[in-house]
Amino acid sequence: MKKSVTVKGESPSRLIDAKIKELDDWRGKTLSHIRALIKQAVPEVVEEWKWSVPVWSHNGIICTGETYKSVVKLTFPKGASLTDPSGLFNSSVEGNVRRAIDFHEGDEIDEGAFKTLIRAAVVLNRSSAH
Repeated sequence: MKKSVTVKGESPSRLIDAKIKELDDWRGKTLSHIRALIKQAVPEVVEEWKWSVPVWSHNGIICTGETYKSVVKLTFPKGASLTDPSGLFNSSVEGNVRRAIDFHEGDEIDEGAFKTLIRAAVVLNRSSAH
């Protein structure tokens, strides 16, 4: 996995580790699980830290991982261009560009569908990059 360095000199992966540890509740566990699934789906994913949130990229941003009091939100900047046959997108669905998935406490993640969506975002980035 390629690593980039932030302005503070801390690697993005370590900043994401710290964020997960800081959350110390279901949100940290959910973010950690999502991160593992992203890495399984795209082993060469690049972890970044932008806008004070984790960002996963491969030829462009796949998604960002924001955490709020009652939700862990994954935002896909090109989500409207992705097919989502499993209906994972449940937030920002009315927009023309972005789509998001809100995970609430106790939600089950359809791991197969999620990894398929992550891989589709990578394919979309690859086709947009050329």
